[in-house]
Amino acid sequence: MNIIDLADEPQHIPMLAKWHHDEWGYLNPKGSVEQRIEKMERYLSGGLVPSTFIAKEGQTVLGSAAIIENDMDTHTELTPWLASVFVAPDHRGKGIGSMLIHHILERARLEKYETLYLFTPTKEQFYSRLGWSTNRKEEYRGVSVTIMEIELNG
Repeated sequence: MNIIDLADEPQHIPMLAKWHHDEWGYLNPKGSVEQRIEKMERYLSGGLVPSTFIAKEGQTVLGSAAIIENDMDTHTELTPWLASVFVAPDHRGKGIGSMLIHHILERARLEKYETLYLFTPTKEQFYSRLGWSTNRKEEYRGVSVTIMEIELNG
Protein backbone atom coordinates (compact mmCIF):
# COMPACT_ATOMS: atom_id res chain seq x y z
CA MET A 1 0.00 0.00 0.00
CA ASN A 2 1.17 3.50 -0.84
CA ILE A 3 0.05 6.84 0.56
CA ILE A 4 0.27 9.62 -1.99
CA ASP A 5 -0.76 13.25 -2.27
CA LEU A 6 -4.02 13.60 -4.17
CA ALA A 7 -2.34 16.42 -6.11
CA ASP A 8 -0.33 13.70 -7.87
CA GLU A 9 -3.48 11.85 -8.99
CA PRO A 10 -6.35 14.37 -9.09
CA GLN A 11 -8.40 12.09 -11.35
CA HIS A 12 -9.65 10.41 -8.15
CA ILE A 13 -11.42 13.56 -6.90
CA PRO A 14 -14.90 12.75 -8.30
CA MET A 15 -14.92 9.31 -6.68
CA LEU A 16 -13.65 10.65 -3.35
CA ALA A 17 -16.17 13.49 -3.42
CA LYS A 18 -19.00 10.99 -3.88
CA TRP A 19 -17.67 8.77 -1.06
CA HIS A 20 -17.41 11.75 1.27
CA HIS A 21 -20.81 13.11 0.31
CA ASP A 22 -22.45 9.73 0.89
CA GLU A 23 -20.74 9.42 4.29
CA TRP A 24 -21.11 12.96 5.66
CA GLY A 25 -23.62 14.75 3.46
CA TYR A 26 -26.08 14.89 6.36
CA LEU A 27 -23.76 17.40 8.07
CA ASN A 28 -24.21 19.77 5.12
CA PRO A 29 -27.63 18.97 3.64
CA LYS A 30 -27.50 21.86 1.15
CA GLY A 31 -24.16 20.67 -0.23
CA SER A 32 -23.61 18.61 -3.36
CA VAL A 33 -21.02 16.27 -4.82
CA GLU A 34 -20.13 19.02 -7.31
CA GLN A 35 -19.40 21.45 -4.46
CA ARG A 36 -17.18 18.83 -2.82
CA ILE A 37 -15.30 18.36 -6.08
CA GLU A 38 -14.67 22.12 -6.30
CA LYS A 39 -13.51 22.21 -2.68
CA MET A 40 -11.18 19.23 -3.13
CA GLU A 41 -9.66 20.82 -6.23
CA ARG A 42 -8.69 23.80 -4.06
CA TYR A 43 -6.75 21.35 -1.85
CA LEU A 44 -4.25 20.77 -4.68
CA SER A 45 -2.39 23.99 -3.85
CA GLY A 46 1.01 22.45 -3.20
CA GLY A 47 1.26 23.40 0.48
CA LEU A 48 0.44 21.04 3.32
CA VAL A 49 -2.67 22.94 4.46
CA PRO A 50 -4.95 22.18 2.74
CA SER A 51 -4.14 18.83 1.18
CA THR A 52 -5.60 15.36 0.83
CA PHE A 53 -3.72 12.07 0.89
CA ILE A 54 -4.98 8.80 -0.52
CA ALA A 55 -4.08 5.20 0.24
CA LYS A 56 -3.71 3.02 -2.83
CA GLU A 57 -2.96 -0.60 -3.54
CA GLY A 58 -2.06 -1.00 -7.18
CA GLN A 59 -4.62 1.11 -9.02
CA THR A 60 -7.27 0.77 -6.27
CA VAL A 61 -7.96 3.75 -4.02
CA LEU A 62 -8.58 2.43 -0.51
CA GLY A 63 -9.20 5.63 1.44
CA SER A 64 -8.37 9.25 2.10
CA ALA A 65 -7.56 11.78 4.79
CA ALA A 66 -7.08 15.53 4.65
CA ILE A 67 -5.45 18.31 6.62
CA ILE A 68 -7.30 21.61 6.30
CA GLU A 69 -7.31 25.02 7.90
CA ASN A 70 -10.73 24.62 9.51
CA ASP A 71 -13.46 21.99 9.57
CA MET A 72 -16.06 23.71 11.78
CA ASP A 73 -17.39 27.17 11.04
CA THR A 74 -18.20 27.49 14.76
CA HIS A 75 -14.55 27.10 15.81
CA THR A 76 -12.42 29.14 13.45
CA GLU A 77 -9.96 29.74 16.31
CA LEU A 78 -8.84 26.09 16.11
CA THR A 79 -6.45 25.18 13.29
CA PRO A 80 -5.39 23.02 11.46
CA TRP A 81 -7.82 20.09 11.30
CA LEU A 82 -7.64 16.45 10.33
CA ALA A 83 -10.67 15.86 8.12
CA SER A 84 -12.29 13.45 5.67
CA VAL A 85 -10.76 10.27 7.10
CA PHE A 86 -12.53 7.67 4.98
CA VAL A 87 -11.81 4.06 4.09
CA ALA A 88 -13.82 2.26 1.43
CA PRO A 89 -16.20 -0.21 3.13
CA ASP A 90 -14.56 -3.28 1.55
CA HIS A 91 -11.20 -2.28 3.03
CA ARG A 92 -12.14 -1.29 6.59
CA GLY A 93 -10.59 -3.01 9.59
CA LYS A 94 -7.16 -3.34 7.95
CA GLY A 95 -5.44 -0.33 9.58
CA ILE A 96 -5.69 1.90 6.50
CA GLY A 97 -7.37 4.77 8.34
CA SER A 98 -4.71 4.66 11.05
CA MET A 99 -1.93 4.71 8.46
CA LEU A 100 -3.45 7.73 6.72
CA ILE A 101 -3.80 9.55 10.04
CA HIS A 102 -0.20 8.77 11.06
CA HIS A 103 0.99 10.05 7.68
CA ILE A 104 -0.76 13.38 8.20
CA LEU A 105 0.47 13.65 11.79
CA GLU A 106 4.06 13.14 10.65
CA ARG A 107 3.72 15.70 7.87
CA ALA A 108 2.20 18.21 10.33
CA ARG A 109 5.07 17.61 12.80
CA LEU A 110 7.59 18.29 10.03
CA GLU A 111 5.82 21.59 9.33
CA LYS A 112 6.10 22.44 13.08
CA TYR A 113 2.38 22.48 13.81
CA GLU A 114 1.82 22.06 17.55
CA THR A 115 -1.77 20.80 17.71
CA LEU A 116 -4.16 19.18 15.27
CA TYR A 117 -7.94 19.08 15.72
CA LEU A 118 -10.80 16.94 14.42
CA PHE A 119 -14.47 16.42 15.06
CA THR A 120 -16.36 13.18 14.92
CA PRO A 121 -19.97 12.21 15.44
CA THR A 122 -19.24 8.51 16.05
CA LYS A 123 -15.52 7.56 16.11
CA GLU A 124 -14.29 8.99 19.43
CA GLN A 125 -12.96 5.62 20.64
CA PHE A 126 -11.05 5.03 17.40
CA TYR A 127 -9.26 8.38 17.68
CA SER A 128 -8.66 7.94 21.42
CA ARG A 129 -6.78 4.71 20.70
CA LEU A 130 -4.54 6.73 18.34
CA GLY A 131 -3.65 9.25 21.07
CA TRP A 132 -6.27 11.95 20.51
CA SER A 133 -7.97 13.52 23.53
CA THR A 134 -11.41 15.08 23.88
CA ASN A 135 -11.45 18.85 23.72
CA ARG A 136 -15.24 19.18 24.12
CA LYS A 137 -18.60 17.73 23.11
CA GLU A 138 -21.31 19.82 21.51
CA GLU A 139 -24.07 20.01 18.94
CA TYR A 140 -22.97 20.87 15.41
CA ARG A 141 -25.55 21.27 12.66
CA GLY A 142 -28.03 19.28 14.71
CA VAL A 143 -25.63 16.40 15.42
CA SER A 144 -23.81 15.55 18.67
CA VAL A 145 -20.07 15.63 17.95
CA THR A 146 -16.83 15.30 19.84
CA ILE A 147 -14.05 17.77 19.10
CA MET A 148 -10.68 16.14 19.66
CA GLU A 149 -7.05 17.28 19.59
CA ILE A 150 -3.57 15.84 19.58
CA GLU A 151 -0.33 17.52 20.61
CA LEU A 152 2.27 17.01 17.89
CA ASN A 153 5.57 18.17 19.35
CA GLY A 154 5.05 17.60 23.05
